[in-house]
Amino acid sequence: LQIAYFLIPYTYNEGKTQDKSLDEFQVALDSLKLIEKAKPRTILAPFNPNYLTDYRGYILGMSNEEIDRVLEYRSKNQWINSAKQFQDVSMISDSLLDAIAVYFKFPDFITNPKAPASRTPIGSKANSGLGVSSKIDLNNATRNDLIAVNGIGEKLADRILNYRNQQRQGFISILELNEIYGLSPEVIDRVAERFYAEIPPNFEKLNINTASRDQLVTIKYIDYEIAHKIIEYRTLHEGFKSLEELTKVKDFPNHKIDLIKLYLQID
Repeated sequence: LQIAYFLIPYTYNEGKTQDKSLDEFQVALDSLKLIEKAKPRTILAPFNPNYLTDYRGYILGMSNEEIDRVLEYRSKNQWINSAKQFQDVSMISDSLLDAIAVYFKFPDFITNPKAPASRTPIGSKANSGLGVSSKIDLNNATRNDLIAVNGIGEKLADRILNYRNQQRQGFISILELNEIYGLSPEVIDRVAERFYAEIPPNFEKLNINTASRDQLVTIKYIDYEIAHKIIEYRTLHEGFKSLEELTKVKDFPNHKIDLIKLYLQID
């Protein structure tokens, strides 16, 4: 029997069995991925679509192109005042709009206007809710001014003031309130109804196509490594055509693009 074991040819199909099992496992895995992808994505709380970010757009199921259209529209200081206008700008499908519109929350002065709605920027000096003289410059706001906003207590007011004091030029946009821990999108919208923040006249933005590495690192969220990659990308592509193109730079903090763009321009 031992001699026969070594002499008689024997075919072993374990490899083929394993290959078949792996194929079946891969098919099952692909099915699970498709099911997971088909599940509706949700976010924790409603938000103002004017403050859409790459991350929020991804969570909502938007494509990169749809997100970029909204960001480009907003970069021109234009504001979205309805779900329909959001669809017109982003060009999302009707089905996707129906699924995500429930998460949109526009300021009260837009959804419940006392006068005909106007498209003045949220967070600027004038809007349809308050007159120019009624709004307060966020850089001159006192602790008590901030506490008067529903949703802001003493701790949040102190965080806002501390952030303002740490910035050389103070607040240059209401968008910067997103940097403060504990401030929800709803509360930021209420702040925008009472306060404004604008880039000061003497504020100099950096030209993304000529800025040096040392200049770029003065911008929050850009370190020397990111600055080097920005310059490398700029050289390879003969300059940036738009600020949104920064998101194509390797390791660029895409979720902070809206804030970073406040300090940059293209000449």
